[in-house]
Amino acid sequence: MATNGQSRMARRKQKKASKKPMWKKILLIIGITILAIGVGVGALFTYYIATAPEIDASKLDSPYSSKIYDKDGELFADLAAGEQRTKVNYEELPEVLVDAVLSTEDARFFDHPGIDIWRVGGAVVANIKNGFGSEGGSTITQQLVEQSLLSPEKKISIKVQEMWLALKLERQYDKEEILEMYLNKIYYGNNAYGVGKASELYFGKTDLSELTLPEAAILAGLPQRPSAYNPFENPDLMRDRMNTVLRRMVDNETITESEAEEAREVEIPSLLTDDTPDPTPYQAFLQQVQKEVEEKVDGADIFTDGLDIHTTIDKGAQEHVELLLSDSEDNPINYPADDGDEKMQAGMTVLDTETGAIRAIGGARGGLENDGLNYATDIRRQPGSTFKPIIDYGPAIEHNQWSTYHQLNDDGPYDIAGIDDQINTWAGQYYGWVSMRYALQQSLNVPAAKTYEEIGGSTAKQFAEDLGISFGDHDIGLTDSIGGNIGTNPLELAGAYRAFGNGGIYNEPYAVTKVEFPDSGKTVDLTPEPEAVMSESTAYMITDMLQTAISEGTGAQANVSGLPDAGKTGTTTRENVEGSPDSWFSGYTTNYTISIWTGYNDNDVTLPDTKIPHALYKNTMTELSKDVDTPDFTKPDSVVEVAVEKGSRPAKRPSDYTPSSETVTELFVKGTEPTETSEQFDQLDPVEGLEAAFDEESGAIQVEWEYDTEQDVSFDVSASIDDGQMQGLSSTDDMSMEISNVEPGTTYDIQVVAVSEDDEGSSEPANTTVQVPEENEDEDEDEEENEEETEEGNIPSVGELSASPSGSNIDVSWQYNGPPAQFEVVVSQNGSQLQTETVGSEGIVIEGEGVQPGQTYTITVVPVGQNGANEGARGEESSTGITMPEANESGGSGDGDDDGDDDEAENDNGEGEDE
Repeated sequence: MATNGQSRMARRKQKKASKKPMWKKILLIIGITILAIGVGVGALFTYYIATAPEIDASKLDSPYSSKIYDKDGELFADLAAGEQRTKVNYEELPEVLVDAVLSTEDARFFDHPGIDIWRVGGAVVANIKNGFGSEGGSTITQQLVEQSLLSPEKKISIKVQEMWLALKLERQYDKEEILEMYLNKIYYGNNAYGVGKASELYFGKTDLSELTLPEAAILAGLPQRPSAYNPFENPDLMRDRMNTVLRRMVDNETITESEAEEAREVEIPSLLTDDTPDPTPYQAFLQQVQKEVEEKVDGADIFTDGLDIHTTIDKGAQEHVELLLSDSEDNPINYPADDGDEKMQAGMTVLDTETGAIRAIGGARGGLENDGLNYATDIRRQPGSTFKPIIDYGPAIEHNQWSTYHQLNDDGPYDIAGIDDQINTWAGQYYGWVSMRYALQQSLNVPAAKTYEEIGGSTAKQFAEDLGISFGDHDIGLTDSIGGNIGTNPLELAGAYRAFGNGGIYNEPYAVTKVEFPDSGKTVDLTPEPEAVMSESTAYMITDMLQTAISEGTGAQANVSGLPDAGKTGTTTRENVEGSPDSWFSGYTTNYTISIWTGYNDNDVTLPDTKIPHALYKNTMTELSKDVDTPDFTKPDSVVEVAVEKGSRPAKRPSDYTPSSETVTELFVKGTEPTETSEQFDQLDPVEGLEAAFDEESGAIQVEWEYDTEQDVSFDVSASIDDGQMQGLSSTDDMSMEISNVEPGTTYDIQVVAVSEDDEGSSEPANTTVQVPEENEDEDEDEEENEEETEEGNIPSVGELSASPSGSNIDVSWQYNGPPAQFEVVVSQNGSQLQTETVGSEGIVIEGEGVQPGQTYTITVVPVGQNGANEGARGEESSTGITMPEANESGGSGDGDDDGDDDEAENDNGEGEDE
């Protein structure tokens, strides 16, 4: 037993002694892992190297040709066709140029084998910190390989192949050959390839030995961003780049600081040739293509990478837009003459309303010279009132569900809180209460500002940003409600307006649909995704109001007859500057959206004609819509049309008695339409118990009626004789009346109407009939006596003639004691006769357009005999005068009506409309 126990113990000790320490196991595992990773990475890198393309000498000398296709897939631009190239040999390169290029691109070029380990190390650290592709460590050899043989994608596989091929290239060619190929290949802007052509293009020098230090620094700095650093168009930006090159040359001790300082003193425009390149067709559109490819496809260069680029251009539309911006005699647009050295500029963008595809871009008057400033895409100018649908009324409908009838009080000037300034109107008058439709139609500033304040700046800003409006660091404020401070351009504005015409669906305007890499077969889809940024109701209601603005409002001069389009104008002002520096128009149909800006480079120079954008829009939209079906905008189920009584606040439906002239049809978001009916024009109840009887003793008709109401009313009494014309007799507050001097043997039809003293309508007439008996013999004898008196000229004049105002009418009454007669009533003013009436009663109510507040009238009454010998005999005339009270004296006032001017508004803050 003991022996067995000792044996087991010995075995345990033996096993314990055989176990390795833990740290050794960990090291072993790490070693195996590193080895596996190394083997795997090595295998992967071996695969990348094995699949790298062969070095093709023919591809080292010239760039690949990128081909650009239109919306129908037809080739319309070959960026290598017509390229400008002058090949130079290494021996022709001056030392100053070589030093500038190497200091900028690859300081250790002549020392490394194709790969600069120090640069690679720095790039690795930067990529770890900022992500892969954030910084490159490529040598000139690697850049030549990448541009000539590889895809521009930022991938590890591409980078491995680039480094491998750079090492191979260095073994096949010497340094001077590689530098020569590089400088003959790279793109310098303005369609110039290679340093030889660039020297000739920019400085007019074909002999490179004549290049000065600042010229060499410019050429060395251009390839990084040839369009941005274009010295013809952006000399200040080029100066910054040139200074960077000079600083690196000083650091590399190829020039002294004093030489660099002397070079910095040179004005770049003084170096440039006057023989600038001609504008390139489609250049404005191609600029946008280049921008989109560079932004969305890593490392891609449309001038050197041999891409197949499919675009949205409509060549017919592009050519027409370029014609309208040209100096051709065939151009129908009548531009104003140049103001000294200042030429009126214009930029415009045409989009497909449904998709957002860019169909045409007009970059500048006369075309884009020298790949210059594109006024359709590069500027940021104040948009004036074109922002009102975006900043004010769009978010008001979207978030507050306002109707197009929503009432706003145009009662400025409107104070801007926190500063001593105001927002004013455009015509020296204010319109009181108006609808949102009218406020937008006539571009009224005060209603727009009040709308902005009610919805709030953050809500307005978010709505605008959803439509692609860029605010940058701008803090939105009240003056932005009328386009006061935020800058925009025609491309951005067209994108925003397009969403209104497309049911609230927005996507970024785009010129490129896809990019194909022919060598690899790879395709990159660049079509942006659409997004609903507002409800269909908001989009449709804004559109409907803008259709009114272009048909009846400030945009009427842009309206295309017979075409269902919508649009808005915009002009700006500057403080202490008379006139408008900017004029805009943005409009759309269901097919196309067009935005246009005009102005000058100098922001303080004002336009002699602010209607050029209207003409450009009308001409372009007319041309594009020829022989094309243009459907009208479709009202969604979420919007209802409702009849509203004008002036009602809040909105009320018209009653059965509201005149059609006082009714307007407006749009409401479904579920918010008014339910209450207006009582403004409701009819009063008719009088009751109307009776009339002939009183033989007085020889007059006695009329009586009843009326039970708490309303303040009066009664208009009229009568006709033997079915003749109904004539007004009098207006009275009593419920009885006597009609004297009646004609025997006649039938009187008497009518009484109740009338509201508060201008709230009237009642249906109540009628009754009374027969006046024939005269008896005694009466005949009296008549004979009267005839005898008449023969003796005994027709007396009327007595107690008086005239008094009754609302907007004149109430005239008198007394008469004589033979039967009618009465001729004449109304005159300043000796001129205005109207004449003949009545049988001893009173009359004078009404009509001739009676005006504040005017003085003369009333003359002449009795005219009726019977026997008296017939036609005239008595003496009697006259009295009356001055009607002013309107405000009568207490009458009304709501503001939707009337206005076709011009746009301005404000004292220096922003907004001033047309």
